[in-house]
Amino acid sequence: MPTIITMDNVYRIFRMGQERIYAVNGISLDIEEGEICCLQGPSGSGKSTLLHMMAGLDKPSKGSITIGKTRIDRLSENQLALFRQKYIGFIFQSYYLIPTLTALENVALPLTFCGVPRSKRNKLAKELLEAVGLKDRMKHKPHEMSGGQQQRVSIARA
Repeated sequence: MPTIITMDNVYRIFRMGQERIYAVNGISLDIEEGEICCLQGPSGSGKSTLLHMMAGLDKPSKGSITIGKTRIDRLSENQLALFRQKYIGFIFQSYYLIPTLTALENVALPLTFCGVPRSKRNKLAKELLEAVGLKDRMKHKPHEMSGGQQQRVSIARA
């Protein structure tokens, strides 16, 4: 399997006055396509900081991060925004579904920002909802679905 994420000697250092705080301290890793990873550790150990850097939401103080063939640590903020829009999907602990939209509309909405035509958006959103077992819930709003169903909508949207 090809490597899809590489972090090489990555540091994230925050300054508080004269003090340096190493949130991430020299991490190197490779994640292959299809690999399932678990990130665990005590509060304050840098898990969220590491994920933020992997997603292009924060930049390392030192080191490199490559996703696919793109060195994301070298991208500008605008380039990172476009990269995230095209290649990164987020699944939050809270689902952040828009309560006034149906499951289909919640999944199709991000495709609007990518310039996908409406006919293709709805077709793709339907396919994604079917893939997560929600064919019969496409027209339901979040308050009409269970927590597990809402979570699957957020997975389809990501």
